[in-house]
Amino acid sequence: MAASAEFQTYLADQFALFGSVQIRGMFGGLGIFRDGIMFGLVADEVVYLKSGLQNIEDFEREGMCPFTYEGKNKPVQMSYHQLPDFVLEDPEALSNWAHKAFAVAVQAKAKKPARKKKRKP
Repeated sequence: MAASAEFQTYLADQFALFGSVQIRGMFGGLGIFRDGIMFGLVADEVVYLKSGLQNIEDFEREGMCPFTYEGKNKPVQMSYHQLPDFVLEDPEALSNWAHKAFAVAVQAKAKKPARKKKRKP
């Protein structure tokens, strides 16, 4: 279920110290983007940030779980972890966590090979 307009406005306000973010609807939830790179997602008004080597310990230390959805035959775990409520409520802490998540997202994007365009016959 997509987040309410009020929650989207709240998120944009909370991320203000981090910088301008774009919040867009995706697959029934929301994606959180900066400079065209997705570094967060929202499902049922729960915020998840991109996780990787640079920040996974932060999430694990707080006991936060990864985002998981039901795939065709089994649950699929993504490299996004739930954001602790206390971080979401503190714009300065959120900015710090967002910087790390954005760095992970930038690094992950750099590792992906460029998509080849299909030629028309």
